[in-house]
Amino acid sequence: MSVSTESAVTTVPAAPKAEALLHFSARLGFETDVSDVATDLAAAVTGVVVVDVRSAESWAQGHIQGAIHLPTAEIAARAPDLIGDGVTVVVHCWGPGCNGATKAALEFARLGHPVKEMLGGFEYWAREGLPVVIGTAEAGTVTRRAIDPLTAPVAAIGCDC
Repeated sequence: MSVSTESAVTTVPAAPKAEALLHFSARLGFETDVSDVATDLAAAVTGVVVVDVRSAESWAQGHIQGAIHLPTAEIAARAPDLIGDGVTVVVHCWGPGCNGATKAALEFARLGHPVKEMLGGFEYWAREGLPVVIGTAEAGTVTRRAIDPLTAPVAAIGCDC
């Protein structure tokens, strides 16, 4: 058996510093993560609103406490009445296998709102053991799942990244 001395990682070299700085800075301008959103919601930070763009059935199955339910197809019609000017909108859908949040982010951008996607979506929110409301906002029950050790540390507050 022969051992390759070529690197699968560096076959295409890493980008030069200037390009890497532009790329990763730009990504952070478009994306946020579950932990940062949870931190802002817990601290009642103003100027950020979390928008769940899933269906009514998905919302009732479980959603983030404090989020606004606004399915993507309704954004253009309802966002002007629900979302204040200058507020940063954080959109999420089911999870990383779904591009619903990307479609919703595009709709908010068309309306002129600063917008970010929450990486991992509702799936990772629930998998990280963060509070989930089951049912409607008026008659919902707040619960937490056990933390999935593949997504977050079980014995710590967060990933500390």
